[in-house]
Amino acid sequence: MRVTSKGQVTIPRDLRELAGIKPNSEVLFAMEGGKLTIVPKDGRREREDKARLEDFLDGLKRLEGTGDQGIDADKLMEMTRDR
Repeated sequence: MRVTSKGQVTIPRDLRELAGIKPNSEVLFAMEGGKLTIVPKDGRREREDKARLEDFLDGLKRLEGTGDQGIDADKLMEMTRDR
């Protein structure tokens, strides 16, 4: 597949159908693990991303205050080096 000078490509019909991309629909582009992805903009992706972010932030909140405040960065590096 070749990219035009305007940056355009044609998505093969079978792939559009598998992805649920319909004529005149909007799509989202993203980089995931060094790969370019394209998905229909139906709101599902945004909801999944928001839920994943909320789970991550909840995990950070649960960890807040659980570390040993008496250990400085140099001591921590010494403890974890060469493991």
